Amino acid sequence: MSSAAGGGGAYSFSLTTFSPSGKLVQIEHALAAVAQGTTSLGIKATNGIVIATEKKSSSILIDDSMIEKVAVICPNIGIVYSGMGPDFRVLVTKARKTAQAYWKLYGEYPPTRVLTQDIATVMQEATQSGGVRPFGVSLLVAGWDKVRGPSLYQVDPSGSFWAWKASAIGKNMINAKTFLEKRYNDDISLEDAIHTALLTLKEGFEGQMTEKTIEIGVVTVPSPEDLVAAPGERIKPVFRKLTEEEVRDYLAL
Repeated sequence: MSSAAGGGGAYSFSLTTFSPSGKLVQIEHALAAVAQGTTSLGIKATNGIVIATEKKSSSILIDDSMIEKVAVICPNIGIVYSGMGPDFRVLVTKARKTAQAYWKLYGEYPPTRVLTQDIATVMQEATQSGGVRPFGVSLLVAGWDKVRGPSLYQVDPSGSFWAWKASAIGKNMINAKTFLEKRYNDDISLEDAIHTALLTLKEGFEGQMTEKTIEIGVVTVPSPEDLVAAPGERIKPVFRKLTEEEVRDYLAL
């Protein structure tokens, strides 16, 4: 009973009941699960966005080529997470279906804020329903659209989301945010943002940082020519994941 009281008493076991102090304690437990996850971060630059994360396997026997922490949702949006991988997989599937439904209806992929709001709604619904638990992940959503240009959002298990210039989530997020606050400026370029992301991850990185142990995705602001597709071809993707060779080159600098 003493441990239950320390975690919020009887209210710590109920998702849909507020504690006397006005908290939904299960959401705090979900944030604790996020804080145990590997560090992920995002930085918005003048000409794009970079999202990066640690990618570690629990055993040398695991095929690490199958581990995906940065996911492409649609050609203009990508997501990285900290927390529980299976929960992230469910949200990625829902987000991809939402993006395809938007494209089918409007002939273009959704603006970053629209998709972020849809994901946040799914996560919020899991905090207000009986028989479910909150999603044990926080997300960084990076994308580009014609209305807002490049934008970076953070979504938490409560369903709250905010736009950020730079942010970090996961076990080293406090130190990472402090580091970003010192290094960030509004005129940072995408190349400098990638280097800053690597330096930030390196601050709390355990072991050797290689192209196998980190994953990076970038949003590049397209030129007017990039937004015009040739007959029979698709528009060039705005978001992409860097290859291991590209990551290796950045680490060597």
